[in-house]
Amino acid sequence: MDSKKIYIEKHDVIENTTIVLPASKSIANRALIINALCSENSEIGNISEARDTQTMLRLLDLKDDTWDVLDAGTTMRFLTAFASVKEDEKILTGTARMQERPIKILVEALQKLGADITYLNNEGYPPIKIKKIVHQLTDELEVPGDISSQYISALLMIAPTLPNGLKIKLTGHIGSRPYIDMTLAVMKAFGVAASWEGSSITIAKQNYSPCAYEVEPDWSAASYWYSFVALSNEANVMLKNLKDDSIQGDRKMADFMKELGVKTTFSEVGAILEKCDHQKEVSFDFTHCPDLAQTVSVICAIKGITCNMVGLESLRIKETDRIAALQNELSKFNAKLLEEGNSWKIIPSTGIDSQNGLSFDTYHDHRMAMAFAPLATQTGVEIKDPSVVNKSYPGFWNDMEKAGFVLSKN
Repeated sequence: MDSKKIYIEKHDVIENTTIVLPASKSIANRALIINALCSENSEIGNISEARDTQTMLRLLDLKDDTWDVLDAGTTMRFLTAFASVKEDEKILTGTARMQERPIKILVEALQKLGADITYLNNEGYPPIKIKKIVHQLTDELEVPGDISSQYISALLMIAPTLPNGLKIKLTGHIGSRPYIDMTLAVMKAFGVAASWEGSSITIAKQNYSPCAYEVEPDWSAASYWYSFVALSNEANVMLKNLKDDSIQGDRKMADFMKELGVKTTFSEVGAILEKCDHQKEVSFDFTHCPDLAQTVSVICAIKGITCNMVGLESLRIKETDRIAALQNELSKFNAKLLEEGNSWKIIPSTGIDSQNGLSFDTYHDHRMAMAFAPLATQTGVEIKDPSVVNKSYPGFWNDMEKAGFVLSKN
C-alpha cells in the first residue's frame, strides 16, 4: 500500500479470524548469512517477504562493489561482519537514518580481528569500506553486553570461519539475550557447536553444514494481533503455525498479555487468542524484548493499565527515537510516557476526545504504524506513510481487512 496515508474505520468485533503471519525476519536473516558461509547452499523454507530479508537475499547475490542495505539495521550489522571474512573489498551504505545509527563497536571488534575498515563519512557510522581479514590477529574479544545484540550475533556467526575460532567475553549487563540465543540456535542447526559459560561464548574453528531449514512465523508480528484482541469488545483470532516453544524472544508477548487481557491457547495448528480479565497495574522488563514496548504501551494506555517499564534504553537508536515518538503519539489521545531515571511509566488515557478520529505519524518506523493501528477498535484512525510496514510485515493492512476492518487510501 503505497499511499501517503490510510484511514481505518472503527471496528471493535473480530470474529473467528485466521491470520497467516509473516516469517521471522530475525531468524531468516541469520539463516541466510549462515547459509552463505556454508561450502554449499541449503534449502531455506518460509523465507520472510519483509523488506529487510529481501534486501539481505538480494545483496548476498549482488556482485557490485557497494551494498546498499536501505534502512535494514540487522542487514547492515550482519553484512559488515560477513564482508570481513568473505569479501576482498566492499562498501556498505544505507539510508540517511541508517547513516545515523552507530556501528563503531562492531567495526572496532572486527578491526581487532584483522579487518581493514574505514569510515567514508562520519567516524563511527556508515558508510564504511571493508577489506577482509587476511591474518587473524586475536582469538579473544571483549564486547559490552548492553549494546545491540546484533553486533554480538554478527561476530558469533563468523566465528567458526576464523582460522583460530573466537572467544567473546561479554562485559557488564547482557541485554537482548534471547537474540543471542536465537543466533546460537540457528548456528547449531547448521552444525556449529558453541559453549556459553558465565559471560564468555567460545566457538572453535569448524565448518557449517548445509541443512534444510524452516523459518518460524514471526512473534513480533503476532504481538499486534494480541493488541487487536485486547482492545476489541469481542475477539477470537487464530495465528496459524505460531509455536509456544519458539527460539524468538518476543514469545514473551504471550506472558505479558496474560496480565493485559488476552489468553493464549496453543494447538497443533497455531495459537488461539481470546479475551480475559486484566490487571490495573503491571511492571514489565523489556531488556530482552524491546520490540514489544510500543505495542504494550498502546494497549495499557487504552485499557487504563498503569505500566511500569524498564529496559527501553535501546529504543533510542532504532529506526527512530522510539521513546520520543511514543511520547508524541500517545499524547494525541491523552496518555503519557513518563521517564523516571532508568525506568518509564505509562499513564493511561483519560479518554479519547476526538470525534473525527485520530491521526498518527510513523517516523519511518514500521512498529509505530502497527502499534497504533489497533486503536481503530476505539475510533477511526489515520496512519501516515503506511508502506513502512513493508520492512517487516508487508501483508499487515491486508490482514486487517481479513479481520473486518475497512481501510481507505489517501
